[in-house]
Amino acid sequence: MHRTFNGAPLRATTLEIAWQWFHRAVAVFGLLSGLFYWTRVIGINDGAEWRFDLMSVHWQVASVTLAVLFPFAASGLWMVTSWGAVIWFLGAAIEVVMYAGFPELFGSRPVLVSLHILIAVAYCGFRAVFFLQRRGRAD
Repeated sequence: MHRTFNGAPLRATTLEIAWQWFHRAVAVFGLLSGLFYWTRVIGINDGAEWRFDLMSVHWQVASVTLAVLFPFAASGLWMVTSWGAVIWFLGAAIEVVMYAGFPELFGSRPVLVSLHILIAVAYCGFRAVFFLQRRGRAD
């Protein structure tokens, strides 16, 4: 347990603990997503679209970008840093554009798109509650 300057114990609220677990859950999801794209980049599975040298250019760009962004975001989210959420948002936005905007190139993955949107809404909800709490304490 941490102590403040006046010696009183510093305790996290239930909301702050939920915020931390939310970040860690998204971090695990981001790490798994990154591993999925790394399997594409290094060609673990068979098939033309699973080997980097045989992929179309749009898949090469997407796979390399997301293989780097998602694990990087996962490390930031696990540490509950603001940059982790920003990097995750970039990766999620890229995937939403890929699968919802260009299904003829990347295929359609509505569950993944919905999950990204749900995570973004939950993140905004947490931030709104924190804002309202701060504003309530200031009054």
